[in-house]
Amino acid sequence: MDFTIKQVAGMVDHTELHAYAVTRDFQKLCDEAAKYGFKSVAINTYPVSMCRKMLEGTEVLTGAAISFPLGQMTIETKVAEAEHAIKDGAQEFDYVLNIGKLKEHDYAYIEDEMSQMVAVARKAGICCKVIFETCYLEKEEIIAAAKIAAKVKPDFVKTSTGFGTAGATPENVKLMKENCGFGIQVKAAGGIRSWEAAKAMIEAGATRLGTSSGIKIVEEMRAAGFKEE
Repeated sequence: MDFTIKQVAGMVDHTELHAYAVTRDFQKLCDEAAKYGFKSVAINTYPVSMCRKMLEGTEVLTGAAISFPLGQMTIETKVAEAEHAIKDGAQEFDYVLNIGKLKEHDYAYIEDEMSQMVAVARKAGICCKVIFETCYLEKEEIIAAAKIAAKVKPDFVKTSTGFGTAGATPENVKLMKENCGFGIQVKAAGGIRSWEAAKAMIEAGATRLGTSSGIKIVEEMRAAGFKEE
C-alpha cells in the first residue's frame, strides 16, 4: 500500500486534551495543524470557540471531545455538552460511550445513547465518532458495540481515549472494522507515536488517527523519502 505524506496528514486528529493546557498550547496546536495539513484538532469542549477562531482561514476542523475521558455522564448531559460544543463552533465530535453499561451488557442503553448522540450530529450536519475504550472491554463487548454502531450508523467508531490503560491495537481496529458495518469508518487513537505504528493502524482498516505525535509521524515519513502528494 502506497501512501503520501499529504494523505496520512489528512487522517490525523491533532490532539491537546490535557487538563493543564493553556491558551498558548491551543495556539500551538492550531498553528501546527494548519502547517502540516492535519484533518482536525481534537480538544475538550471549553476551548472550542477559541480554537475555531484560531483556525479561521484554514481547512482544519475543530473537533470536540464529549464526556471525556470516562464516559460516565447521563445521556442528557452528553447531548447537552455536544449541543453546546456545536453552538461554540465544533465541526465534529467524539464521545465516550458508557463503558460501565457496555460491561453490564446493557446493549439497549448503549443503543439509546448512541442514537441520541448521532441525532445531535445529524441535526447539525457534522461527524460523530463513538469512543469504545477497548482496553476495558472483552472481545465480545467490542463486537457488540460495533454491531450496535452498524445499526445506528455513527460516522466513526474509535478505539480509545488515550487516557485508559492501553490504546489502539491493529487487532482491535480490524475487529471493529469487521463488525461495524458498511460505510462506518474506524478511528485509531492512543499510543500512536511513530509512522510504523500509524501504518499498522491504517493497514488494519483505520482511516483516522488520533495522536499528539502527528508531526513526528510526518517527519519520519519525510525522512524515509515518502512523496509529499
